Amino acid sequence: MLSNIRIVLINTFHPGNVGAIARAMKNMGLTNLYLVDPNDYPSEEATSRAAGAVDLLENATIVPSLEEAIADCSLVIGTSARHRTFQLPIMNARECAESVIPEAVDHNVAIVFGRETTGLLNDEIAQCHRQVYIDANDEYPVLNISQAVQIVAYEIWMANQNKENYKKETPEYPHKKDMDLFYEHLEETLYGINFIIRSHPGKVLDKLHRFFNRSRPEKQELGILRGVLAAVQREAGLTEANNHPEKKAKDAMKEAAKKE
Repeated sequence: MLSNIRIVLINTFHPGNVGAIARAMKNMGLTNLYLVDPNDYPSEEATSRAAGAVDLLENATIVPSLEEAIADCSLVIGTSARHRTFQLPIMNARECAESVIPEAVDHNVAIVFGRETTGLLNDEIAQCHRQVYIDANDEYPVLNISQAVQIVAYEIWMANQNKENYKKETPEYPHKKDMDLFYEHLEETLYGINFIIRSHPGKVLDKLHRFFNRSRPEKQELGILRGVLAAVQREAGLTEANNHPEKKAKDAMKEAAKKE
């Protein structure tokens, strides 16, 4: 179960923090470390700070983007103490752990930590389903990233020790990559029927992304939504959005690339 929980670090600047995080994870039974575009890695300092958790560093998965790190996850939780212009459901560290444990029985779960100085960017937290914060002194609510990981990992360890208390039927949720395909389908359809005007797109798509991330449609529900979009496209003469201007432009670019 714990092997289905991954800690994702985005653009970590100080390699010593990566080593300290590996040590914190191993203390709490977590072994799945993802590094998104780390600033300095591999590093002797990371190895030194990891102490007996060097195996986590050796087996860490390094990817260039957050999208790749969470593509096969059904639940993605972003860590942030800041209130955003858009609101995800917010949990504290204990509530986070209690929601992660039953989900991780059959599905991959990602807990995402941002940069040491700026945390997660808005477009990164927008890819998450939930937001977790760590309670701290209001006069100085500043935690080192390795301390933050340690606290969340500890709560996960404790929740796992009492997993019978959180046992529940977990629906089958789509992976992040399946949701991305749905968003592409939705965008094609809305442009194709001129619900969104290309010259004045506004923020409709962003708001729809956030809405579906918050609501977390189940796998069957997502299939129904894809079916609805396909029916709209057929009725509008936009089968697979072949008449959509952006689709035509993409196809033209692909053909030009082939000729080159």
